Amino acid sequence: MNNNFYQFSATSLQGKEMSMKSYEGKVILVVNTASKCGLTPQYEGLEKLYREYKDKGLVILGFPCNQFANQEPGGEKEISENCLINYGVSFPMFSKIDVNGATAHPIYKYLKK
Repeated sequence: MNNNFYQFSATSLQGKEMSMKSYEGKVILVVNTASKCGLTPQYEGLEKLYREYKDKGLVILGFPCNQFANQEPGGEKEISENCLINYGVSFPMFSKIDVNGATAHPIYKYLKK
């Protein structure tokens, strides 16, 4: 297992493999998201936070997850459109992943160790 966050990568909603190394030196907030959740308005707060502090080094990395009451059933295109159209999300969003269990994305396995 990698022992450094910056050794990991993840696939963006647009299908591009993104190295976490590109965020080195930034303050990173990793969040799992769901567009059908009662907390979906969190996107607005996260976007406000990101816009306010991105020039000071903050980056928010959004990871959609369907493991909590199936609240992220859509595919990448639907997730991307929902985030942009409904909430104006401009921070990096990644492809849907698992955050728990044997199939959890390596980034989440690392963050929880």
